[in-house]
Amino acid sequence: MKKMTIKEFKDKSYIEVIEDIMKMNNGYVTSKQISNFGIHRMYLNIMKKKGMIEKVGNGIYIDSNKIEDSYFVLSLELPNVIYSHMTALYFYGLSIKAPNEKYDVTVPNNYYNYKLKEHNAFYVSKNIYELGLIEIETPMGNKVRAYDIERCICDIIKSKNRMDLEHVKHSIKTYIKSKDKNIIKLSKYANEMGIKDEVMDYIGYFYE
Repeated sequence: MKKMTIKEFKDKSYIEVIEDIMKMNNGYVTSKQISNFGIHRMYLNIMKKKGMIEKVGNGIYIDSNKIEDSYFVLSLELPNVIYSHMTALYFYGLSIKAPNEKYDVTVPNNYYNYKLKEHNAFYVSKNIYELGLIEIETPMGNKVRAYDIERCICDIIKSKNRMDLEHVKHSIKTYIKSKDKNIIKLSKYANEMGIKDEVMDYIGYFYE
């Protein structure tokens, strides 16, 4: 989310400041964000009672005139989450169908949050947690953390027993046909993840 400085809300009421923050962040504001500016959280309750904002997560609010972006809200609630596997491939147009409300996400081995039970959580070691990490826009235009395409292809092959096999095949075939594919990067990632032979065998099988 974009940051504001204390000078930017001089001579404005607290509610006006909160509205400015929301305008800069595609309609979103968090209780932590306004606390950093010395604004009491009660102003969020005031705005909520007036119908100006709606609560969409723990300490997360959205302009009542906006439609909630569940991908973005989850990323605010659980900052350690990285969208991965089929969910991330959906962002790239490489998934056979749009995800439901249960998303594929990856987190470090030592991370736990009860909300992860609501999703398909994959736990990985620290040395590959940020491998292929980028920032991407959700279908609603909000930026979230996700893995790049090559990392996702490695992930769905590695975790194929937890995935729909037809979806895995579709994503791999579509990737191979893509002019933007990067087999060298794919091989590098697969090697770092210890699955190079398996990934290259899959790619070779579907390569036409």
